[in-house]
Amino acid sequence: MKLFSSYNRILAIITLTGLIVIGFLFYQTLGQYINKQIDDHLYEELLEVRDFTHVKNILPSPDGFDDVIVDYKKINKLSDQRKYFADTTFYNPKKKHDESARYLKTELILNGQPYEVMIMASKLERQEQIKSIILIILLPVIVLLLILWLVNRILIQRMWLPFRQLLINIKAFNINQENVFEPVQTNIEEFRELSNAVLEVSLKVKSDYKEIKLFTENASHEMMTPLAVINSKLDTMLQFNTLGKEESEILADLYKATSKLTKLNQSLLLLVKIDNDQLQDKEEIDIKALIEEKIGYFQELIQRRELQVETRISAFSVFANRSLIEILINNLFSNAIRHNNDGGSMMITIKNDSLIFSNTGLPTALHSQKIFERFYKDNASDGTGLGLAILKQVCLKQNYELSYNYNQECHQFIINFKSFGDKSQLITL
Repeated sequence: MKLFSSYNRILAIITLTGLIVIGFLFYQTLGQYINKQIDDHLYEELLEVRDFTHVKNILPSPDGFDDVIVDYKKINKLSDQRKYFADTTFYNPKKKHDESARYLKTELILNGQPYEVMIMASKLERQEQIKSIILIILLPVIVLLLILWLVNRILIQRMWLPFRQLLINIKAFNINQENVFEPVQTNIEEFRELSNAVLEVSLKVKSDYKEIKLFTENASHEMMTPLAVINSKLDTMLQFNTLGKEESEILADLYKATSKLTKLNQSLLLLVKIDNDQLQDKEEIDIKALIEEKIGYFQELIQRRELQVETRISAFSVFANRSLIEILINNLFSNAIRHNNDGGSMMITIKNDSLIFSNTGLPTALHSQKIFERFYKDNASDGTGLGLAILKQVCLKQNYELSYNYNQECHQFIINFKSFGDKSQLITL
């Protein structure tokens, strides 16, 4: 839930609850005030009845009052002279419907005889007065609250505009670009402090990233020379005829480990170049011709594993960097050959702007997400664990969709050139 929605919901709940509570208390207070007025009026009528009886020596007529009803009930003796006030309902013969009323009941001596007297007054008019008063008061309050809510919403949206712009600038920030984070100009101190803090952090991150990148590049380049020397010396020593079997095996293991370290170093250098967008020159590339060329390039490895290669490709071209596309094709071939079974099969297909490499191999599906992580590999693999990571990085930089699927005992790596890329970069012949 967004901050505005959460704030407005809490504000609405508090306001509505407060309005209901205040309205209820106001209604109860006003009702008690009205009842007090009616009770005073009933008591005055009782005094008039007593005075009239004392002066005239007769009971006043029950119809002799305009707004009250007086009822007399003769009793044997006075038992309770307290005055009772309560609410009731009665049938109004003039209006011909039931009405709520307030009555006063007591016992007193009238004309020398004990009577139970009940004086009743209708509450209908006063209830209507209460409703009118509540409407007169609450309606302007509700309108005022609505106006305040709208004004508050508009003001908050304007006040939070710098924060929204700050989010946009943070999302647009790219550590690989030379442009630094663009701060937001605002008069709100908290947002200004946040913008300055993000600016300082972004500058620190860019500085640390450049230092790490420079260190990685320099370390990788510096490692190339000693690795080349070690490989050369090991290759020379392996050619000596004076070595025994045990020494030859040790040197062979060293040569194999050094070669793997060299490949790892080259892969890391390649990832650095891809991450830094150092391969940006683009040209039209014939994918069909490139695949046919790579089949000849990998022919020796294919024959050594006794693989059956089938192609279903038509003329298809893309506008991209040749080095990146060659890296992509090389990694697909290398992965399909290295992780295949001896005597297995491999199929290369171009269909619906997609390049599909299918190969036999492990009888179970691979983890569709982890296989593209750096240095992830199964226990049976002797590679560096960077081949598919490089493949993913190339597709990411070229805006291609890369996916993995296991179908009919074949591992499929699918590259969709059109799904996320610019349509103008595709040339189908």
